[in-house]
Amino acid sequence: MPHKIPESVLVVIHTADLEVLLIERADRPGFWQSVTGSLDRVDEPLPDTAARELFEETGIVADGETIRLHDWHLSNVYEIYQTWRHRYAPGVTHNTEHVFSVCVPRDIPITLAPREHLQYAWLPLLEAADRCFSSSNAEAILQLPRHIANTTL
Repeated sequence: MPHKIPESVLVVIHTADLEVLLIERADRPGFWQSVTGSLDRVDEPLPDTAARELFEETGIVADGETIRLHDWHLSNVYEIYQTWRHRYAPGVTHNTEHVFSVCVPRDIPITLAPREHLQYAWLPLLEAADRCFSSSNAEAILQLPRHIANTTL
């Protein structure tokens, strides 16, 4: 199996009234997060990675019209948890994560990838941030109101 590329996306899914969708990891029950995923290839455009991961993990299609991804032009560099380092090339210890958000209707159908996630929950902003196991994910959720104010939904 090829090594994962240490560059990924984080996609915060939310409603217009700032409820946030979180999903629980199948490989780590109790670990809640937004949609995340690594580039499939080094030249994959970040918006394509975000749209692909959004669809693979939730079944939501970013059609560019009613469901539009917003690139925050924000990157976080974090140390890869020891538990997951075996997925990367030897010596790789850090990942660069690019943040996106997407506003969806509250009643949009969610179809989880069963091998990746156990369940999902719609939560108020602060509760969602508190439930995330990743500090960069929690911080992105807390920054959501500021980023929403800067975009046209």
